[in-house]
Amino acid sequence: MAEILVLGAGMVGVTTALSLQERGHDVTIIERNVPGRETSYGNAGLIQTEAVEPYAMPLAPGALLQIAMGRGFDVKWTPSGLMSQMGAVWSYALNSLPAAHRRASQTWGKLIRQSTDRHAPLIAASGSDNIIRKNGFIELHRTPAKFDKGAKAVERFRTDFGVDARLLTGAELRAIEPSIKVEVQGATHWMDAWNCSDPGGLVAAYAALFQKRGGRIINGDAGDLHRKGAAWIADEAEGEHAVIALGPWSPAITERFGLRVPMVYKRGYHRHYHMELPPQHPIADFGNSVVLSPMRRGLRIATAAELTSHPRLTPPQLKHGEKAARELFDVGAPVEAEPWTGRRPCMPDMLPLVGRVPDQPNLWAHFGHGHQGFTLGPVTSEILADEISGGQGWDALQPSRLKRG
Repeated sequence: MAEILVLGAGMVGVTTALSLQERGHDVTIIERNVPGRETSYGNAGLIQTEAVEPYAMPLAPGALLQIAMGRGFDVKWTPSGLMSQMGAVWSYALNSLPAAHRRASQTWGKLIRQSTDRHAPLIAASGSDNIIRKNGFIELHRTPAKFDKGAKAVERFRTDFGVDARLLTGAELRAIEPSIKVEVQGATHWMDAWNCSDPGGLVAAYAALFQKRGGRIINGDAGDLHRKGAAWIADEAEGEHAVIALGPWSPAITERFGLRVPMVYKRGYHRHYHMELPPQHPIADFGNSVVLSPMRRGLRIATAAELTSHPRLTPPQLKHGEKAARELFDVGAPVEAEPWTGRRPCMPDMLPLVGRVPDQPNLWAHFGHGHQGFTLGPVTSEILADEISGGQGWDALQPSRLKRG
């Protein structure tokens, strides 16, 4: 079997290595940091089988005006952050129109529904059951209009995709989440989803499993990738194949090999807070553009998207999220001196790149999962490993679509 280099040890890179290893390949991961400490660390900890539609840009006139004037918290931006990726953002907007979004959702839904099935054997083999809860998550509906909209979504997702969910009245919500202090109209309990109390720890456990099975992880510079004859070289490692799984840093590598990848970089923030009586489920308060997740380190308050070149020391989205959390719960002091920040690598057509880099023998792309790399890593890893091993791959995910366009 082939010797293969995997660049990056986030969820996508580590599960790529495991999938290739399972097929008998000799795999080496190149990572500059500790596995699971970059983008894969900074999420709400959800493995989301219910997220059957990729995140579309809000296009209603009122929503666009709110974003443009900087009044909302769903999307924030700075002039330099927006201008540096204007072409990709415009393409993302076009792909958010109904017809294009439906096309993307047909592929996305098939991927996302496999996620818990693909994670399950890795969780068991890595001994990570103690950080996984299979009780779903709660989406709050603060007003009657939001509750009615949520009811329609539940019915559509159940009918079209088989998603398991139930609507909760305010009283039913308080019965399962007694730490909520205020009255809300109701909620959706998305019961299919799993959640993890230590996302970085799960990636690290998968990486340890990879090493236990004979894999090698080198602490080195994945950006050093170059060809030497028929081989690919990165740092001190050499392989017949190389897989680029560096999340938001991937386009800098592919561009050197002739593939320009337009990407929307959505920055997110989170911070942990002490809490005596944390919720039993992650709580999605989309009305305040925040997800509140009980974690090992405390209550993680995770924000929505910001288009900015440089992180803010006091991000307004996190400040607003903290205010919303304190309205709902008795939340204590932060347990970290500063918030964590990272970028989500979003493709303008909302589908990841999974497959062969055009015109480059044995060079493969595996990135661009947007908000769902933590969820989808094991799913798309199987697709890529199958293609590297002689299978067909998925046409809708191929990097060659960027050349065709």
